[in-house]
Amino acid sequence: MTSLGGVEMVDWKLAAATATRLVKPGPEVSRDEARAAVAELRRHATASEGHVRSFTGMEPADGSGDTPVLVVDRPGWIRANVAGFRELLSPLLAKMQERRAAGPGGAVLGVVGGKVTGVEVGMLLSFMASRVLGQYETFAPAGPDLPGTAGEGGGRLLLVAPNVVHVERELDVDPHDFRLWVCLHEETHRTQFSAVPWLRDHIEGEIHSFLGETDVDPSTLLERLREAVQSLAGGRPWSDGSDGSDGEGEDGRSLVELVQTPAQREILGRLTAVMSLLEGHADYVMDGVGPQVVPTVAEIREKFQKRRAAGAGRLDQALRKLLGLDAKLRQYRDGERFVRAVVDEVGMEGFNRVWTSPNTLPTKAEIAKPAEWIARVHRKTD
Repeated sequence: MTSLGGVEMVDWKLAAATATRLVKPGPEVSRDEARAAVAELRRHATASEGHVRSFTGMEPADGSGDTPVLVVDRPGWIRANVAGFRELLSPLLAKMQERRAAGPGGAVLGVVGGKVTGVEVGMLLSFMASRVLGQYETFAPAGPDLPGTAGEGGGRLLLVAPNVVHVERELDVDPHDFRLWVCLHEETHRTQFSAVPWLRDHIEGEIHSFLGETDVDPSTLLERLREAVQSLAGGRPWSDGSDGSDGEGEDGRSLVELVQTPAQREILGRLTAVMSLLEGHADYVMDGVGPQVVPTVAEIREKFQKRRAAGAGRLDQALRKLLGLDAKLRQYRDGERFVRAVVDEVGMEGFNRVWTSPNTLPTKAEIAKPAEWIARVHRKTD
């Protein structure tokens, strides 16, 4: 990212160092247990490729789909996502930096503010790093710490071993089944991007358009970030509900929602629809393949759904709201219902027309009303 005077709005190195220092170490496991978990996740990731492709009928566009599978710890996830966030947020931060530099004392504020914001971003990353089970990383550039082809038209699949072990213990489910179940979900994301060559550029373009349309004073966005950090530190800018409020802050909106312009609302609607499709499709495939290869899939799904719904207390719920993670949970639910309804009506081959072009992606309204997508896409092509 280009910076003014060599100073960035976010000190990304400090963000990574702060997150790595603050993140919890994960569950206690012996060296042998850790090695076994890593090896099994790798095996399951490889096995999942065939299961997902057979179930969905989707094949890599270039015939290979050979992207790296990396089993990482929590600091490894942090390093990967610092790179990803820096890449994706560059248009927004460059625009905000220019605005701040033009103001009085901008150069001094740039040095101090970059470090303060770096610490705050690091604190949020440390919170998230202990919760993510896996991730198909589409946009981050490859680097020496986490090699891969991301940023060059490819991607890489990250599986966060300590988080997988933590959740399987918390749910008290069969570890071997749970690990394969997680891999099926993440492998579906890898298949989506490897089989649909235009998808990555389409989503990246939408995100950059969204950020490019942002017209917000830097202090406003940084104040919202500070509220999240104060919540982590035990402050109460976001109510815990004991005062009779709904526990969602002064207006209940997330960071993303607070920076919207009218143009952004349109873009965000399209992004919400496509992310609902991707997440719902992964959940549908995970459960569709499950009965054949994951004997305890019904138990895992029931317990995992309860965990998703419950969260981990009021602090967790407040941060989920602030970061927009509540919206992600809705995407799983709404997207899965859309996929199931379409497949039930027109079959998997009929559903796969969704991947034809950006024009055949469902709108936000169609996610809620699958029959409208079926009527639009199948009426045009049949």
